[in-house]
Amino acid sequence: MMVAPMPLRILLLEDVPADAALVERHLTKSGLEFVSQRVDTRARFEQALREFVPDIILSDHGLPGFDGSAALELVNERFPTLPVILVTGSLNEEKAVEFMKAGAADYILKDHLTRLPEAIQRAIRERRLREEREQAVAALQESEAQYRALFESTPYPMWVFDLETHRVLAVNGAAIKHYGYSREEFLALRIEDLRPGEDIPALHRHLETMPGDYHNAGTWRHRKKDGTLIEVETSGHGITFAGRRAEQVVINDVTERKRLEEQFRQAQKMEAVGRLAAGVAHDFNNLLTAILGTTDLMLEDLPPGDPDREGLLDIRSASERAAVLTRQLLTFSRQQVVSPQVLRLNDLILELEKLLRRLLGEDVAIRVAVAPDCGGVRADPGQLEQVIVNLAVNARDAMPNGGRLTLETKNVDLDADYPTDRVTIPAGRYVMLAVTDTGTGMDAQTKARIFEPFFTTKPVGKGTGLGLATVYGAVKQSGGYIWLYSEVGQGTSFKIYLQRIDAVEPQAAAVEPAVMLDGTETVLVAEDEDAVRQIIEKALQARGYQVMVARDGSEALALASRHAGQIDLLVTDVIMPDMNGRVLSQRLTQVRPTIKTLYLSGYTDDAILHHGVLEEGVAFLQKPFSLGALARKVREVIEARP
Repeated sequence: MMVAPMPLRILLLEDVPADAALVERHLTKSGLEFVSQRVDTRARFEQALREFVPDIILSDHGLPGFDGSAALELVNERFPTLPVILVTGSLNEEKAVEFMKAGAADYILKDHLTRLPEAIQRAIRERRLREEREQAVAALQESEAQYRALFESTPYPMWVFDLETHRVLAVNGAAIKHYGYSREEFLALRIEDLRPGEDIPALHRHLETMPGDYHNAGTWRHRKKDGTLIEVETSGHGITFAGRRAEQVVINDVTERKRLEEQFRQAQKMEAVGRLAAGVAHDFNNLLTAILGTTDLMLEDLPPGDPDREGLLDIRSASERAAVLTRQLLTFSRQQVVSPQVLRLNDLILELEKLLRRLLGEDVAIRVAVAPDCGGVRADPGQLEQVIVNLAVNARDAMPNGGRLTLETKNVDLDADYPTDRVTIPAGRYVMLAVTDTGTGMDAQTKARIFEPFFTTKPVGKGTGLGLATVYGAVKQSGGYIWLYSEVGQGTSFKIYLQRIDAVEPQAAAVEPAVMLDGTETVLVAEDEDAVRQIIEKALQARGYQVMVARDGSEALALASRHAGQIDLLVTDVIMPDMNGRVLSQRLTQVRPTIKTLYLSGYTDDAILHHGVLEEGVAFLQKPFSLGALARKVREVIEARP
């Protein structure tokens, strides 16, 4: 339903009632719908302005004590958009011009009242237009104020720059705080100062070819006031700012995100190489087991003075050195079998000090600074010794003309995640081991790859590239974190963080029981590598054992089911084609509860290991092994109490 328009409210400032009636008749005759009120004094005029609230005022020019000019001045002061039309009997041209300049909407002579309705309608239209313009201006001012508030309060750095001069025209507080410049310094910059190395004109040509006015300009490198380079993602849109073609840019600093992405990619790469290394070590350990076993058997058959013994001993020595390399591969891939225990890092370092002095030579001064209140850590002592020695040897190589090596320990409490250039160290209580040298240092490219396996800065033939990869794997296998700081010409510092255990009880040294190496028990051997299986069979038979051999788990179960007598020990490889060693052991134990198991492997597997630590009560022998080690372990497992 349409709503009828409200009648126009007209205030008549007229002291002659007949003249007011004449005006009203002309307006009624024109078809104008209105209500009116006549006043003839200043007091009644002011009261009507408040209470009657007119849409328009029709004022006579001359009234006793109060004229049209005074009324116009009062209206302009209090109600500046309210139109006033002068309706008078006579008015010279000069007065009419003054009245119009003062703000009157129009003037009408009383003998030309036919013009009045049109003048009223025009004045009302102009009033509405004026009010709409003022509302628009007010809204624009409010919008600009809101924009400025939003621009200033947004947490993202933002600025506006001139597309022609590249000068920064405006900048918000977040950008000032993030980049380190004052507002005055920012406004004196060009975009080239913030974006080192960018082709700014080419960038703008690129922006101009993009559809629309919103640009996503990608990832860029920006420089802060202190010279720090950061990676940022920018988005912006073209605007007109102070009459200039400009670009408003929003900055998102993605330096930390990129670092974490690179760290994740590095971790994936090292994980892949670790799996490859573990597989290579497994296969290589099988070969070394056969070589060492065959060599041991041949040595046992030769008398002490036989000239062939020297060659066999050389073969054995080379095989043992190769075994060290495979252990390094397993350490890197975090699949080396470890025997963790609670120990004091200080004691370990002090015991190693003499060895390190002999190892590094006289031109390297060693300084040991261990904090007396350091807590304990849970780790494999042999593995930690390997970590320290590898770092010390690496430091010596970085100091060809001598220098100083510092070994330092202290308790460290991190109450928030601590980001480094490679890892994020979670909040916690740690013992920190720092190994610092005064050597040549490393550049950024070297630091980025320093823990990669087979990466080395040494000449060909001078290193395997496994030293620091081994360190990295050992630290991670111990549940710790390693951080590197190095500058070219300023030396290098490796910091290792291990979880702290405050109450450390001294552990008594394990006493290895004396065992006989020979036996008469029955041993079932399950091994898929022919050479390894044959060596184990020959070695155990030579010691007096009754040996049954199988190529896999299924064959071992079949042999056991046909054997009427007792089987004392199962010697099984962990990984076999059809059935892993753990499953084989479980199935045999179901029918032969007294059988014991010794696991063999060239690398570890989740079937017997949990996070790189041997499950309690599981007997394990790492490949490659000597025949003497095999004999001792077999005897030890057979004689162990259930």
